[in-house]
Order: sequence, then C-alpha cells, then structure tokens
Amino acid sequence: MLPKLAIIGRPNVGKSSLFNRLAGRRISIVDPTPGVTRDRISVEIALKPTKGPTRAMHVIDTGGWGIYTTEKNRKDDAGVDLTPLKPSIESQIMAAAKEADIILFVTDAKDGVMALDRTVATLLRRRGLTSKVIAVANKVDDRSWESAAQEVARLGFGAPTCVSASSGLGLAYLRNLIVSKLPDVEDDAPDEKPPIPEIRIAIVGRRNAGKSSIVNWLAGEPRVIVSEIAGTTRDSVDVRIEKEGRIITLIDTAGVRKKKSWDGDIEFYANTRTADAIARCDVAWLLLDATEKSTQIEKTLAMQLADSFKPTLITVNKLDLVQKTLKPADYQAYITQEFPQLSYAPISFVSAKTGKGLRDTLALSFSMQEQAAHREGTGKLNAAIKKILAERGPSSSLGTIAKVLYVSQISINPPTIAMVVNKPALFKGQYERYLLNRLRETLPFSEVPIRLQFSERKRTLRPARK
Repeated sequence: MLPKLAIIGRPNVGKSSLFNRLAGRRISIVDPTPGVTRDRISVEIALKPTKGPTRAMHVIDTGGWGIYTTEKNRKDDAGVDLTPLKPSIESQIMAAAKEADIILFVTDAKDGVMALDRTVATLLRRRGLTSKVIAVANKVDDRSWESAAQEVARLGFGAPTCVSASSGLGLAYLRNLIVSKLPDVEDDAPDEKPPIPEIRIAIVGRRNAGKSSIVNWLAGEPRVIVSEIAGTTRDSVDVRIEKEGRIITLIDTAGVRKKKSWDGDIEFYANTRTADAIARCDVAWLLLDATEKSTQIEKTLAMQLADSFKPTLITVNKLDLVQKTLKPADYQAYITQEFPQLSYAPISFVSAKTGKGLRDTLALSFSMQEQAAHREGTGKLNAAIKKILAERGPSSSLGTIAKVLYVSQISINPPTIAMVVNKPALFKGQYERYLLNRLRETLPFSEVPIRLQFSERKRTLRPARK
C-alpha cells in the first residue's frame, strides 16, 4: 500500500496550491474564497527528490479548519446558511490526518501564527500525531519573509520549511524532506499474481441528486460530505476502493447548474472539473433524481457524454422514495423519450440510502468497460456488414448502388470501425443511425457507443506512357 501525505491547515494558507504543486497539475480548485475545498481530495503522485529514486504516494488535500465562510458571508447562492457543513469538513480533515503517514501542517508566513493555527496544532498534539508533522510556512515569496516564518516554530513542530506554492521556491527541499521521512522500500519477491482490474467511474448530474451518498455507500464510509445543502461538493473527488475483485475509482463531481446560474469563478472551475472527470473515466453514471423530472441540465450532460463517446449508464436514484408509485417500465419509456442520444445506454434503478441496486449497477459497469475495450475480428465485421447491407442498404435518389470495399476495427474505447466505401455520403445521416443499431444487435457492443468512420477509396493515378 502506498504511503499517504495529508495537507492540513486553516483556510486561505495555500494548501490547495501546494497540493497542486506536488501533484504537478491543477486538481484542487484554488480561489481566495475561504471554504472552497470541503472534501478529502486525493491523488497518486510520483515524488522525485533531488537524489535517490522516485517514490509513489497518495497526497490528500483537505478543507480549511475553522469557521466556514463563503463569498456570501456563510450563505450559498440560494441564501442557505452553510455553517452546518463545518463539523463534516473538520471530520474529513482529522480522518485524513489520522490515516496519513506524513502531515504537512501549512501556515501563512505573511499572516503569522493565528488563533486557528494554534487550534490545529493543539488537536494534532492531543491526538498523538506530532511525530508525523512537517511544519510548512507558505507564501515565503522571497528571502525577506524567512525570519517572519520562524514564528511558526512556536507551534511545537520544530523550525518550519519555508516554501512558496505560487512560485515553487523551497519545493525541492520540501520534496527531499518528505521522501526522507518515508519508510525504506523493501525488495519484495516477484509478484506472480495477475494485476487487479481497474475501472474509473464518474458520477455526474445536477445538484442534490445523491452523487456523494452513492460514493459513501460503495466506499463503506463517509468519504465525501453529504448534505441537504445543494452544491456541497465543489471539486471532483476521486475515491479509490477495492470491491468485487477490482480496484474502483469513484469520481464524485460537483452538481451541475445552468451556466447563467453559476456563482462566480468557483462554480466555473467546478464545472471544468466535471468535464475532466468525464474525459478520464471508463464509464459514466448519469444520475437522475426519481422524485423529479429531468431538466435541461441532464439533457446537456447526456449530449456531452454522447459526443465524447463515453460508455454511459443512466442511473435513477432515490428509488426508495417512489417505489410504491413508480413503475420502472413507465420510467424507462420516459427516459428513452428524454434522452434519445443515449438510446443504447442501459438504465439502472438504485437507492443510495439503502444500497439497493448499486451492486448490480457496478457489475453492469464492469460489463460496459469490457464491451468498450473489445476488438472484433475483421472477418466477423465484414460478415456482419455484408448481412446488414443485404437486408437493407443505403438508398440514393440517383440510383447509385452503395458498396463497402473494406471494413476494420481500428480502435477501442470507444470501438471505432473504419469503412472504405464508394460514396460516403450515402452512409451518413439516417442510414448511419440504422447501421449503428444493427451493429449493436450483431456485435458485442450492445450497451456502449460505437464510432463509425467512412472514407472513399482513393484512386491511384498512373503516369501517362511516353
């Protein structure tokens, strides 16, 4: 198991900037508004010291410890008081600190030691975590701030490591210090066991559909904050679990709203993270709320998923609230009407509260991943296309006969089938949709998107004889 590094501290000391620096890319949202990061956000990184081998580890970013505020003075965009989130955020922080092998306790050199810094230091000592702590004074943008940063030593964790997450100053020394505190890597005997299959599942949908509740039920612990307050999740949170003989990364995303309702830059970045989650997942769950009708938000997400050729499972949550009145067959017809671009996508009914249907939904996701990664032989493809054309071929007002000269699957994820034909225009549009539906019936791609590429055979021009 990889060692874990947790980054903790009060709001606005630059934890997320430092997290992104160590990760080598932007993962956590960075914004001057206190309370942007709420859940535990983790990523596996390869930490390269100045000397010695690169070490793999999990780095965990946490919310800011202290009074929860937002740009609306503890009110969200709907006027709801966000103060009730404070205990959940602080619970997530201490859970990260407890499970970590190393804790980066981050302070702000320019602000000096604040009351909340002393509170965090006291909590770490009371919980017996002192030996794990590396004190970090951030925002030391030049050498003139180093003397002011030494005030952090009064917190009882030794002289601080001075860094600037914005410029990178001191990061090389910090990396070396972190690696020096990691246990030595033992030379294990060669592992002859086959690698454990992995899958990345992104759960997307609008606010309060139950994304975080589903993640927590599957993880078996309160891994992300669940609240009745809409918009609680701001970042995309990766939760890595081992279940059903597989390693599963569940990507909990921020609830999507209409663009005109976005509440500043934070929501812009949250929606950008959702798009990134869709791009890097193997299977996406489009989460619907069974107690409410679908909206333009879900339709836009459905179009985004279809355009990206992402295997999608339409997941209807809160089944426990409507099971006496909702007939799955009727709702299935409703979904088919609302999301025609995902007509091939399977539908799953679940309850995040009771866990009903979630294991079956996972099993279906594994099957979809295998379908998207399947490569069909050229012989079977040509036979399938020949049969479909014999049953019904493209029609032309000019009487042109459509011909397929060559067929081959050229890629997976999504399955991509290239067809060399005499007239590509004959195959596009309505006939392309018919062909896709027939291919799903014939080939092992029944529940995943297929990409078709039509091209015309190029004639080779021979030079004229002299």
